[in-house]
Amino acid sequence: MHELSIAMAVVEQVQEAAAEHGHVAASSVSLRLGELAGVVPQALRFSFELAAAGTVLEGARLCIEQVPGRARCASCDTEWATGVPPSLWCPKCRGSAADLVSGRELHIAEVRWTVRTDPR
Repeated sequence: MHELSIAMAVVEQVQEAAAEHGHVAASSVSLRLGELAGVVPQALRFSFELAAAGTVLEGARLCIEQVPGRARCASCDTEWATGVPPSLWCPKCRGSAADLVSGRELHIAEVRWTVRTDPR
């Protein structure tokens, strides 16, 4: 289950950012996840809860934005949704020289920090 190693890497990166900027907790983290990245969102959510335990992300919400796979034909410049499994044949000219435009993303898009209130 590589989703656990991905979740651990996300938590580690957010922990580093928290330490660097003086944050003690985060309420949510948003990821952009391409449908062709080979990651199962439900498994990633489960793994995130495990990886976040005892960290600045404990109890934080994981938001996942699914990015659809898109390809562009190198011959005729047509762009199309690839689907899953991906169809890399151009629907217009039937050429096979396709470049992936999107769908392989996997990155942190946003972290929302918990604002510390002074109890004075």
